[in-house]
Amino acid sequence: MEPLDAPDAPDWFGLTETELPVGRAMEWATRPGCGAVICFTGVVRDSSEGRAGVRALTYEAYEEQATAKLSEVAAEARRRWPAIDRLVLLHRTGTLGLGQASVVVVASTPHRAEAFEAARFCIDTLKETVPIWKAEHWEGGTAWVEGDHPIRPVKG
Repeated sequence: MEPLDAPDAPDWFGLTETELPVGRAMEWATRPGCGAVICFTGVVRDSSEGRAGVRALTYEAYEEQATAKLSEVAAEARRRWPAIDRLVLLHRTGTLGLGQASVVVVASTPHRAEAFEAARFCIDTLKETVPIWKAEHWEGGTAWVEGDHPIRPVKG
């Protein structure tokens, strides 16, 4: 996986082992015709359901399939909200410490309602459809998170 560079196309999606370019993603999505630029950034926190003291997370992905699914999520968001100007769906892989960004979704539209709805759809659908797995690391050990939710098709 290479560092992520903003594309010439209106959708910027991908996986990287390097720090997510959250600021660059916001700048890239900010366009003259867009009055709304919504950014969701997921960060590593110190707890998980039923477990305190989480120190880090490790993300792994089936890159080819994950990238294809990210593209499908973007396409479905554009089908539902044709007003989307630019869309960002970026996810980290590798081991991340507390406070580090693991995922960023940015949607820009002329008005806020569509941007909020599109960004919410994208992060929720990404979490449910893209083959990315995580392991939690805490003082007492490490465990892969299993059974959070089954992977489902993007349309559904």
